[in-house]
Amino acid sequence: MNTPFEINAEGDRIVYVKTVEVADLPREVREQAGDLSLLYAVHDADGQQLALVADRKLAFNLAREHDFSPVAVH
Repeated sequence: MNTPFEINAEGDRIVYVKTVEVADLPREVREQAGDLSLLYAVHDADGQQLALVADRKLAFNLAREHDFSPVAVH
């Protein structure tokens, strides 16, 4: 079975949460970000972005609500 998600020893699907500079995003996204300078992206193991949210806690909660185990990327 081929999956874009890593699976840890406990069998949890892992996604990665990282900060993203709003200045590095496309104009449409920058406009929607308002006065925020950072957003939080949730990615699968292949690097595909699954979500982009304004709050770190929200990113982790969103991942858990969808049965993923979030891991912070530094």
